[in-house]
Amino acid sequence: MNKSELSHMVAVHADLPENEAVLFVDIAFREMKNALLADNRVEIRGFGSFKIKEYKSYTGRNPKTGEPVAVKQKKLPFFKAGRELKEFINEE
Repeated sequence: MNKSELSHMVAVHADLPENEAVLFVDIAFREMKNALLADNRVEIRGFGSFKIKEYKSYTGRNPKTGEPVAVKQKKLPFFKAGRELKEFINEE
């Protein structure tokens, strides 16, 4: 499912015009991104949580040549599925 499909499903299930559903989804994602930028954790009960993990710089290797490569420190988003989502996925 992509963002436009999600917006369409919100419109259908909430009986909203498509443009309002798109606005709703855009606002939700923007606020989640802003919270992560502010180093806050985003938790959606029954689904999972998002947080930012920081990785220090290190010396890696170019897999083709084997030469050392300096990898800069970085921050990456990390998603952890919630218990309810895991159980739902594994139901038979």
